[in-house]
Amino acid sequence: MDDAGNAGAPAVVNVGAHAVANVGANEDDILNLYRLPRPLPLWLNAQYAKHIVKGNFMTLSARPKTVEQGEWIAHQVVEHYRNLWNFVRVIHEKEDDGLTICNPQTCPRMSAGINHSFTWLNYKREPVELPAYEYITLMQRWISGKIDDTNIFPTDTNGVSYAHNPSITTTPLSQLSNPEDKDWVGKGSGFPDNFVEVCQTIFRQMFRVYAHLYWAHFIDPFYHLNLEKQLNSCFSHFVLTACALDMLKPHELEPMQPLIDLWATNGTFPPGSKAYDYANHKAGERLMQLANAA
Repeated sequence: MDDAGNAGAPAVVNVGAHAVANVGANEDDILNLYRLPRPLPLWLNAQYAKHIVKGNFMTLSARPKTVEQGEWIAHQVVEHYRNLWNFVRVIHEKEDDGLTICNPQTCPRMSAGINHSFTWLNYKREPVELPAYEYITLMQRWISGKIDDTNIFPTDTNGVSYAHNPSITTTPLSQLSNPEDKDWVGKGSGFPDNFVEVCQTIFRQMFRVYAHLYWAHFIDPFYHLNLEKQLNSCFSHFVLTACALDMLKPHELEPMQPLIDLWATNGTFPPGSKAYDYANHKAGERLMQLANAA
């Protein structure tokens, strides 16, 4: 069975926030670290990186105090998966010529620009390159299978639990019955001990799809259909949530790092959020300057 969980990692250049110290006086050196194409992709122009609404997406990503962590992660997985597939549907619908917008001719590899590509593990657990359409289809099937598996995402309402109230006792719930019991996120709600690992893989795969949508399809079809603000809104919410819940690590953001830098600079990612902390703010400032000069 194909396993998206261990899809091959791309070769990348680490250009996150901690790389700024190594940048010279020339501001363009900051962007050169990303090896971006020229002219820059349209979605890196601040005029096209806007959202459908103004507000603090942190309020949508923050876990209510009464909701257990495992339940909240499960809710976020399902919600962001639903949001993402509204966009995937657009590139997978057949046109008048019988072809989809994303097809083996337009997207022969699952990639995010020329610097990042992703492989799939076949049934022999060998990494293979696939057209983006096939990769995304297999990944959709893989994620749906995980979400529909009640051993991973239990749906029994009797398993739902509320967050532990430290004002009553500071002892972890798992240790109240047996101090030697192993504890993990979601245990009280019936989630398995590998639940967080599965969810991290799901978020990582969803991120790769978003990255492909931006690099290969931002103009056609999303900009042409006036859907770019909806795409920006869902992706920025996704990144804030994934970072806040530790579903994505800083190095995994690299295919979309410049946009994260831009959003941290223009206020989309508020100070105090992990997405803001993971950004290269000097790169974001430079992108803002380029947009204002245009």
